[in-house]
Amino acid sequence: MAATKQFSGNTTDDIWQQVSADLAGQEIFEYNVFLVQDGRKVELLIDIDLGGGFESGYEFTSFKAPVALEDDFRFALHHQGLIDTAGKFFGMEDVVIGYPEFDETLIIKTSDRERTRRIFSDVNVREIFQSLRSFTLHLMHHHKEPFLELTIEEGVIDTEVLRNLYDAFYKVLRGIEAG
Repeated sequence: MAATKQFSGNTTDDIWQQVSADLAGQEIFEYNVFLVQDGRKVELLIDIDLGGGFESGYEFTSFKAPVALEDDFRFALHHQGLIDTAGKFFGMEDVVIGYPEFDETLIIKTSDRERTRRIFSDVNVREIFQSLRSFTLHLMHHHKEPFLELTIEEGVIDTEVLRNLYDAFYKVLRGIEAG
């Protein structure tokens, strides 16, 4: 297996020029790259398996990054589906952070409502996550090393869509670290 590529830059534009050039003209089935901006390392992974025979295949896109975190802050969000609507009726946790369309579209779980509200204060970031359907965005504490992970159950290969997802993910990452 080839070594994972790494692209670095001072801005999202710097990094995305490199990613766009790398993806140009490729048929993507598996793509793995580290994106380094302001000393933060984000892993982008795209995996598309078309299946065949008796297999139905799968696809996903994920962004993952370690988080410099001084406390035990946690949050998770995903698109609100029919099961979630029923679950809320029976008392499932869904924190309202004060952005009506965001709150209505997504299920939000957090250990700190106000901090989560600050993290999602950027309307563009909220719109990106509101537009997604089958995804999870969560802050995990794995082996005491916290990391942020976005997983989308779709193989996103459109470079502009990927760029917007990266930008939103990166802003959430910075927001978490800002406290």
